[in-house]
Amino acid sequence: MRVTGPDAFDFLQGQFTNDLRGLAPPAAIYGLWLNQKGRVLADSFVLRTGPEAFVVVSYFSPAAVLRERLEAYVIADDVIIADETAEWAGLALVGADAEATAAKFEAPRRLAGRRTAEPAVELLFAAGQVPEIEAQIDALSLPRSSADDMERLRIRTGITAVPRDLGPGDLPNEGGLEAGAISYTKGCYLGQEVMARLKSMGRVRRRLVRVAGAGAPPAALAPLFQGDKKIGELRSVAPDDGGFIGLAMLTLLGLDPQAGLGLAPGEPSAVRLAEPGDVA
Repeated sequence: MRVTGPDAFDFLQGQFTNDLRGLAPPAAIYGLWLNQKGRVLADSFVLRTGPEAFVVVSYFSPAAVLRERLEAYVIADDVIIADETAEWAGLALVGADAEATAAKFEAPRRLAGRRTAEPAVELLFAAGQVPEIEAQIDALSLPRSSADDMERLRIRTGITAVPRDLGPGDLPNEGGLEAGAISYTKGCYLGQEVMARLKSMGRVRRRLVRVAGAGAPPAALAPLFQGDKKIGELRSVAPDDGGFIGLAMLTLLGLDPQAGLGLAPGEPSAVRLAEPGDVA
């Protein structure tokens, strides 16, 4: 989404969970778009491209959802919101050499990636440049990762995808996003009161955690049980080393982190917490 106009900064600052003050072109920051109850509708980076111009870009949140969320709160604001998804493409560079490799490409927009624990750079360029970028990738003999490889890396790292892992029924803190995606000092934005209450309470009742298991991966959204009690559900899952890894939203009340999780009431444990200490 391109957001422009004299009121673009004030409009975005009053909606986005992170603080845009001090964001000078071409810097970017990651954050969320919440509803009045503090539930997660979408996530994105916000890039400042000029004094009255911003770009809102997301890995997984659909363009239609982002546009609807933004336009729903334009009242008397002098802003223009344009969906430019079809006009742009992207290249994700991951690894220790990401910065050095990124310098070899000419791209009008760039930001620090958020796909793995490794250094990452995202380059955004016009869709018409795809053949040129593809040829440059080949000329540099850069190894390529498939979408499945990138998903496996994301899950292994425990990076939350919105809305796949965290959506309209969930709070940011349940996905571990309170540290990097939320500002508690910027002032008012939609959902800010809920975020302030959560900060003062200090703990949520559910948490997105990394899990693993043997055998074929269950379907995403498969329910998880301890004994006969439903304790949560898988949100993301990927094959990994003959088994699978995943991210699951689990209820903390009554959860035994050391015990396994079944895929049906009373079933033997098929899933285990990758790091039981995450919910201790």
